[in-house]
Amino acid sequence: MIVVETPLRIGLIGGGTDIPSFYEKEPGYVLSAAIDKYVYVVLKERFDDLIYVNYSKKEIVESVDDLNHDLVREAMRATGLTKGIEVTTLADIPAEGTGLGSSSSILVALLHAMYALQGELRSKEELAREACHIEITILGRPIGKQDQYAAAYGDIRLFGFRADGGVTVDAINLDENTRRRVAQNLMLVYTNQQRSASAILARQGERRDENLTALRRLRDMALLARRELEAGNVDALGEMLHENWQIKQTLADGITNDRIDEMYETARRAGALGGKVTGAGGGGFLLLYCRPGDHEAVREALGHPRILNCAIDRAGTRVVFQTRR
Repeated sequence: MIVVETPLRIGLIGGGTDIPSFYEKEPGYVLSAAIDKYVYVVLKERFDDLIYVNYSKKEIVESVDDLNHDLVREAMRATGLTKGIEVTTLADIPAEGTGLGSSSSILVALLHAMYALQGELRSKEELAREACHIEITILGRPIGKQDQYAAAYGDIRLFGFRADGGVTVDAINLDENTRRRVAQNLMLVYTNQQRSASAILARQGERRDENLTALRRLRDMALLARRELEAGNVDALGEMLHENWQIKQTLADGITNDRIDEMYETARRAGALGGKVTGAGGGGFLLLYCRPGDHEAVREALGHPRILNCAIDRAGTRVVFQTRR
């Protein structure tokens, strides 16, 4: 049996420039942070030839082709597993519609576990690249590449996206005090709303030409945010998150709504410097940049909503348990 733990992520600055409609024309950059909230894949071989898949539903099938869970199905096809396994997926938070990249994290974890079961060690780059190929090319989802790479690599990183499909991965050089301050100043507030990221991203893709100037600004801000953080100017991230959110709302309908606008403005009045809705928008978590001394005032102003406390994950996807064969 194998257990793989893979982090969720917060896209900080530059989201939208990791989508082919942008980076096929000019380079994109996204600053992203993996967090210590995880998805888990438990994989074990069976005595019989059946395929068991346990998630919010339970599937028992004889053939990979009969699986409804598209991520498990395509991961099995990609890794060459055809029968006689049981797959269970678990998550620290609801697995869909939260804007924390859960589907991509699940896919990275599935690939990692399935290769490991067969004694194959794949690099983080290989896992991320294959996950992108499955989600974007095979399944045709109108999504970007930051989620898969953030899940594979972990930590706070700057990802670059090139026209040839290549992705660069740059670590952010932070001392431990700066890294701790970044985590302490980020607050994830649950909006009690879930949404379809694909629908919002599809509308955004249709506005490729109209959004070009805005996306260039988001990309340039990601590069600037890296420099500011490496210089120890943590509060600059809050100010850039605010500008990022103002720009992001112009990219497509459905990124925000009256409830989210009200929550965000209330938090700003109570002391938050900036923020954004995680992921494509429309629901999930509201990320706020808020100094620790202002956290309680923000919570009170928002009516004490559900808060997801988190730190930065440093390792990315990893095998946390494996029985000897």
